[in-house]
Amino acid sequence: MRRAWLLMGAALLSLPAQAQQKENDRVKNAGTVMTEILNVPDNIPQELIDKAACVIVLPSVLKFAIAFGGSYGRGVMTCRGGTEFNGAWGAPTMMALEGGSFGFQLGGQATDFVLLVMNERGASSVLSSKTKLGVGISAAAGPKGRDAAAATDAALRAEILSYSRSRGLFAGAFLDGSTLRPDNGANEKLYGKKLSAKEIALEGKAAPPSSAEELIATLNKHSPKHAGD
Repeated sequence: MRRAWLLMGAALLSLPAQAQQKENDRVKNAGTVMTEILNVPDNIPQELIDKAACVIVLPSVLKFAIAFGGSYGRGVMTCRGGTEFNGAWGAPTMMALEGGSFGFQLGGQATDFVLLVMNERGASSVLSSKTKLGVGISAAAGPKGRDAAAATDAALRAEILSYSRSRGLFAGAFLDGSTLRPDNGANEKLYGKKLSAKEIALEGKAAPPSSAEELIATLNKHSPKHAGD
């Protein structure tokens, strides 16, 4: 009996470490996705990523209940440091994408999403509470290629530009109707304490975990300086 209690206690003590590892794995996957996407020739236009205040990476978003067109995924959001978003990319905060109809983009397969948050209002909205894309905040499918010359007026005015990658195909993504929210529970598991998404992403109250090394290094390499408006 004593041995059983000891084993149960050891299992309970290991749960926080397992939960933290799970979130670290999500952060690592986000770094891998960002690196792969930015290393393909026909990727996100440089001038757009240079103007972005924050980037959200959602690896392997899955579609469920196909008749209803719902989807769910978890990932990370990282922002440039400083009040004017002119510093280096900082510690990631965990995010969740829910609901919405993504049409035929997913095709029953897991899809990676990258979202550019283009200004302070967009960043503050997403980091504060659950935000519906296309309603609470303007969103558009992002143009791709070596420049943004083909971008529509709607895309240029959008607060969030979205991209998807499925089966090796990289394209702009339409996410209207889906929602983004801070995943506070995942943040607590990752950092070992309660911190709001804003405290992590905008106020620098958490040091980046080692699992974020690739994500941050990739963004600092490809877009070290904020171009502003």
